[in-house]
Amino acid sequence: MTRDSRSEYEWRMHKVLTHIDDHLDEALELAALADVAHFSAYHFHRLFAAWAGETLGDYIRRRRVEVGALRLATQPRLSVLQAAVSVGFGSGEAFSRAFRAHFGSAPTAWRASHDWVLPCDDPARDSNPGQIALHGFTKNGSTPRNPAHQEPPMNVELITRAPVTIAYLRYTGPFGAPVGEFWATKAAPWICAHQLWSHARYGISHDDPSITAPEHSRYDACVEVPEDFVPDGGFQKTVLPGGRYASLKFQGLPAEINDAWTRLMRDWLPASGFQFDSRPAFEYYGPGMAFDEKTGAFECDICIPIAPL
Repeated sequence: MTRDSRSEYEWRMHKVLTHIDDHLDEALELAALADVAHFSAYHFHRLFAAWAGETLGDYIRRRRVEVGALRLATQPRLSVLQAAVSVGFGSGEAFSRAFRAHFGSAPTAWRASHDWVLPCDDPARDSNPGQIALHGFTKNGSTPRNPAHQEPPMNVELITRAPVTIAYLRYTGPFGAPVGEFWATKAAPWICAHQLWSHARYGISHDDPSITAPEHSRYDACVEVPEDFVPDGGFQKTVLPGGRYASLKFQGLPAEINDAWTRLMRDWLPASGFQFDSRPAFEYYGPGMAFDEKTGAFECDICIPIAPL
């Protein structure tokens, strides 16, 4: 089985986006990126702008600044200069200028002004465990904690995951209820049609909605597939990285999962001796995990990639 023309085109463009994110600290020249996509360098700039809705240069600058901001937010010991170099800027000054142009404030002030918690988006339409959006961080997005309220202890496990091959369909837009609709109307029918519903599924958010504008925020609805699987229908294939993760088992209603993410990020991570690394965080829905169709209650593992602080 081979890809049709549209699937081939989308696969090549996704390959370029992945290459850019994996090599932000390196020179990203148009000719080299065109070669990654196997397109003519002469036409690639126009092809990319038509497909992505922004020029290649604008896209690379935006990703460098946004990833730098995310690293400042999630790696408390990272200096502005280290963040700048890690995303391809030659100096802290150049990074600060680009950062200020994008966010309206200097990196240090922006970092100090943000209280990183998870948003409480309307979960009413997220009624299936495979439809729960993995939300990123936002400022002042949840109800303040009541110190007198005793929350149950978190049972966070440190696990090592093997890499897995996944097929994914990408959604770009606001997180929350629209992601649930995306699962229900786009991803789930395809998974069922390919008899993959018994396979493990994942929800992966690639962007932090307090950093990346809603129209650019990316979410992947994923399902495990064999290594030789050839996706169709707009689905792409990649490998979800293995390695060290912190894993929190969740059991409850859709409206309660944001609280679990908040506690993991607000309470456990700062005291753990770990920090985020550059791999994606995700919700893991194993084949045997429960789902109650009457109540909408479900279970999943919330997994965040960790590295020593």
